[in-house]
Amino acid sequence: MPSGDTIVALSTPTGESAIAVIRLSGPACPDLGMAVLQRKHPLEFRRATFGQYFALDGELLDEVVVTSFRENKSFTGEAMLELSCHGNPLISNKIIEDLVRRGCRIAEPGEFSRTAFLNGRIDLSQAEAISDLIQARSDLALRFAQKQLSGSVGKIVAAFTDRLLRIVAQLEAYIDFPEEDLPAEDQSGPVADLRALIRDLEDNIQNSRYKPFLDEGIRTVIIGPPNAGKSSLINALTGEDRAIVSEEPGTTRDYIKERIALEEFGIQILDTAGLHEPDSKIEELGIRKTMELVEQADFFLVVLDAAAPLPAFPADLVNHLLPENSLVLANKSDLDGAHPLTDFLPQVPHVQLSLKTKEGYPEFMQTWLAHLRKHQFSPPSDVVVWNARHAQALAMARDRLGDAFGRLKTGKESILVVSDLRDALTAFGEVIGKVDNESMLDILFKEFCIGK
Repeated sequence: MPSGDTIVALSTPTGESAIAVIRLSGPACPDLGMAVLQRKHPLEFRRATFGQYFALDGELLDEVVVTSFRENKSFTGEAMLELSCHGNPLISNKIIEDLVRRGCRIAEPGEFSRTAFLNGRIDLSQAEAISDLIQARSDLALRFAQKQLSGSVGKIVAAFTDRLLRIVAQLEAYIDFPEEDLPAEDQSGPVADLRALIRDLEDNIQNSRYKPFLDEGIRTVIIGPPNAGKSSLINALTGEDRAIVSEEPGTTRDYIKERIALEEFGIQILDTAGLHEPDSKIEELGIRKTMELVEQADFFLVVLDAAAPLPAFPADLVNHLLPENSLVLANKSDLDGAHPLTDFLPQVPHVQLSLKTKEGYPEFMQTWLAHLRKHQFSPPSDVVVWNARHAQALAMARDRLGDAFGRLKTGKESILVVSDLRDALTAFGEVIGKVDNESMLDILFKEFCIGK
């Protein structure tokens, strides 16, 4: 076997399925492709080959389809094999065990992606996008993960880097060649260029606020008095009896969390204990937890009983209920005595409905969807959404550029300014992985799935 590790891992989820995919990467792949199929000639690259997999001891393990990839023409940049077998875990485990006996090593979590990064096949932001793509739970999350995987982050960072390098070049010319016949140093150009770069960086950093919406969904808290229909709402949204529905007030003592999709949006639904004067210690704890969730919420669905008097909500809660992040649902509109509740939070949009008869429910869903779109809970299609690591690096670059800007404005020596600018270049490099930071890479790739 050629020198150097050849790694192997199951690339599809564990469990029964029609097909399981096993990936290998490393120098032994060409020889292994021939050996397991008992062929005398190398497999054709990028062509699926059907055959029978024979173990090292000669046992026939399964009928398989094997695809071979040439070094420098594969995802990892190394020679690779992708082996598809029947999706019985017993079969895939036997094949992996045989490949280990043949000299392969079980891949570490994220090792395929890390190898691709180290071999220059993808930058660090694209490696992160692979994880985002796998875990995407909404159309929006999927769309922006695909955008990042195509290199959108790297292109923006490259553009920032080019602009900064031009500023550095202007200033270093006077530092490195003071005796040359250069025009008198004019710092007004770098000042204007730095100001524009800082402004554009700040605009991009602001786009990181969308990342939690994409990753976790819009945190939507359902609040209201007891027996107003909060549990009925979550059951309607999820399509199942997730919450207990009872005529007895205070049935929900703790919060319930569910995920749903609303067109392109991912929504994280949190159904909470009813807000009222508690009759027990348990109810008091449930209401206290509701107020904690309110502090973390992105959106509120306020469920009221249209046939009951208006509730008295705590002032701390009411201060969170704004026209851009709330909807009031006047439930039980089918009952005698139901009336519009427009006096309650009049600035917030209201919807009349009956969760029992479903009258007004489709209109509520359309109103909710339109509200999310109107108030920009989704990022514009032409922006890059930076994750927390990206935003931190960009903020570091912005701060160093701000220091340089201040020095230029006060006429400080160019050499001090250039030192700040080079720190900003280092920060840009951290976004796409051009800075050697082994500990950061260890943490990042260990969050990946094995086989990715």
